Amino acid sequence: MPFVRIDALRAGPDRLDALGRAVHDALAETVGIPYDDRFQVLTSHDGTTGTLRYDGFPGIRRDDDLVYVAITLRSGRTPEQKKALYRRIAELAREYAATEPRNVFVTLTENEPIDWSFGDGIAQYAMD
Repeated sequence: MPFVRIDALRAGPDRLDALGRAVHDALAETVGIPYDDRFQVLTSHDGTTGTLRYDGFPGIRRDDDLVYVAITLRSGRTPEQKKALYRRIAELAREYAATEPRNVFVTLTENEPIDWSFGDGIAQYAMD
């Protein structure tokens, strides 16, 4: 049920796949997402027709291996689970995709059950 968008600069199919696996495995390990619950958009930007912008805030020296990870999921995770998720994504991105943790930028957006439709125009999680 989480929806994940990953944007990386000049990433080939293997690196995109590795980053997708890193995020999905981290979600399963830290916040209990089922392994068959995968909804991801993986995008590589060529640096010309599409690119990523970044600076050094807050004192982190990033480079062109930067990866933006945006996760939308239902609310209810503790601060400890979220911290563990961010840490595990960075660890697995290094292990699976040779991406330095300093280059892994993660945002998490929470919403409610009514905010999801998995198809057929139905809000499957809505309580009627």
